[in-house]
Amino acid sequence: MANILVCDDDKEIVEAVEIYLEQEGYHVLKAYDGEEAIAILNKEQVDLLVIDVMMPRLDGIHAIRKIRENNSIPIIILSAKTEDADKILGLNIGADDYVSKPFNPLELVARVKSQLRRYTRLGNKNEDNENVLNVGGLCINNETKEVTVDGELVKLTPIEFNILYLLAKNQGKVFSINQIYESIWNEEAIGADNTVAVHIRHIREKIEINPKEPRYLKVVWGVGYKIEKQ
Repeated sequence: MANILVCDDDKEIVEAVEIYLEQEGYHVLKAYDGEEAIAILNKEQVDLLVIDVMMPRLDGIHAIRKIRENNSIPIIILSAKTEDADKILGLNIGADDYVSKPFNPLELVARVKSQLRRYTRLGNKNEDNENVLNVGGLCINNETKEVTVDGELVKLTPIEFNILYLLAKNQGKVFSINQIYESIWNEEAIGADNTVAVHIRHIREKIEINPKEPRYLKVVWGVGYKIEKQ
């Protein structure tokens, strides 16, 4: 079963989350600030991180930025900061999901399960026979979840990879924001514009030489996005 790292300076919250996750069979690792979380990630196999924003020593935002330098595990932000700007910032720095405090522990568990499914789903050979997609100089390996551009490895988060893979395996087809959201998040697309736009921008920044004049990931104004056929 997966190892889940829960990081929050409120020990009661960590213990409560631990109880619910362990009931689902997960093994829980615990940290109480960003520095502890990074130290655990450097020595333990962690499959998903749940992390608070406001913490002593190293807060969640700076911790995620550092983690994303060399780690693509799913990250769920757990925070009392509920403004849209805060959520967008969380996505901007590499988080895959955002749960606002106070929260329902069962909802958090459901989101953990959902993120783990998304992370492992594209590695299942039986789901799609095309393990490697090539679009010009863009190569997407569905088995290893690696992406290269002109032979250079680029690091994508699980959500970014899933979006790119969805578009790449349907080259030339335009997907609306709602279609992308519902395909990747498996939820009704309510207020999905900012969430999808943030991830699309990140993908472009990583795979395009000039994101303002993209070669691969194109916008069809008023309709959606597509991967251009090469």
